[in-house]
Amino acid sequence: MASIPQTKAAAASSGAATTASGPTSFRFALVALTSLFFMWGFITCLNDILVPHLRNVFSLNYTQSMLIQFCFFGAYFLVSLPAGAIVKRIRYKWGIVAGLVVAAIGCGLFVPAASERSYPLFLGALFVLASGITLLQVAANPYVTVLGPPDTAASRLTLTQAFNSLGTTVAPMFGAFLILGGAAAATATMTPEQIDAVKAAEAAAVKLPYMGLAAALLALAALFAALRLPEVDDLEDLSPIADTGSAWSHRHLVLGAVAIFLYVGAEVSIGSFLVNFLGESSIAGMPEAEAAHYVAYFWGGAMIGRFIGSAAMRTIPGGKALAFNALAATALLLVTVFTSGSLAMWAVLAIGLFNSIMFPTIFSLALHGLGRHTSQGSGILCLAIVGGAILPLAQGALADTFGIQHAFLMPVICYLYIAYYGAKGSRPA
Repeated sequence: MASIPQTKAAAASSGAATTASGPTSFRFALVALTSLFFMWGFITCLNDILVPHLRNVFSLNYTQSMLIQFCFFGAYFLVSLPAGAIVKRIRYKWGIVAGLVVAAIGCGLFVPAASERSYPLFLGALFVLASGITLLQVAANPYVTVLGPPDTAASRLTLTQAFNSLGTTVAPMFGAFLILGGAAAATATMTPEQIDAVKAAEAAAVKLPYMGLAAALLALAALFAALRLPEVDDLEDLSPIADTGSAWSHRHLVLGAVAIFLYVGAEVSIGSFLVNFLGESSIAGMPEAEAAHYVAYFWGGAMIGRFIGSAAMRTIPGGKALAFNALAATALLLVTVFTSGSLAMWAVLAIGLFNSIMFPTIFSLALHGLGRHTSQGSGILCLAIVGGAILPLAQGALADTFGIQHAFLMPVICYLYIAYYGAKGSRPA
């Protein structure tokens, strides 16, 4: 089988590679990229705090509150393919810089949205923010896969994704303190005038966190603009396959896109409902601010699993690891649905551990052997992240109809397909 495209330093058998594209430069580039993975993990996981928070501010039902995830992940569907073309034209480094700037603009738009107390404006700000994150994903994920030997691409991407999980682990605690904490304290007053003031205070609670994120993103954009990173864009033709046609002609990529769609949809659905699920009297009966801290266990498990997976998958085939983890997640979901109390609570939180390797493993398996179509393939895979927009909305409708606990049956179907992809569908034809 042909390999994921490499840089000259990885492909050359002699001293043809320059110092700028050598292994030391690869290590430096990977270190720099980990900051991006941390940042977009942090921002994405804050949505799990925004869902219950804005649900209270605007008195939304579950389906309406899932529009937050619909607008955020819907951006992946609309922006991914154009982002792939942009990255191919301006190269990975400047694609990263552009993505950071757009994401910073999206964070800044939270200020007028909160001032106007407008749910549509919040949704628009989330769409702009997600557009920047999409551009980052399209640029950074394949960049990691080509910065080194192809046989360790899954391990490398899993390691950088571990820092993405570090961001998702920290974000719920950050959000609970700065966003949900103030709202919980303010709801004690109940007169009509004071209730209106409470709603205004709850909406305004997002201003400081997202202004800080905007400043951090702009600082990262300036840093990456100044950094000298290895250029790999013009070297994608090194792969001996994929010289004709398009990325769509590769069956394992198309099936991988379906797997990404279902995985992201399942992960976002579970994460979005955790705060409300833990608040159920039959599960834990926790107030929102307390439940938000427990969400960190879900994402912390993903972080630990990715650090373990990055080492384990140097010897264990990615497909086998993916199938095992998907079946384990399926079993935990069934426990979540058909039990109650602490057993159901810890079962749903433990799913994060087995989610850990799924996204980077699917991504690297699907890109394997695409050659010069790697940028297009990355765009297709990021397009499939729209699952995070559609499936949570579907689970919200199920929760409104059948109850939040039984709605967790929907992700079971997703994980069963992922197990199939790992065991069979990921093999290049």
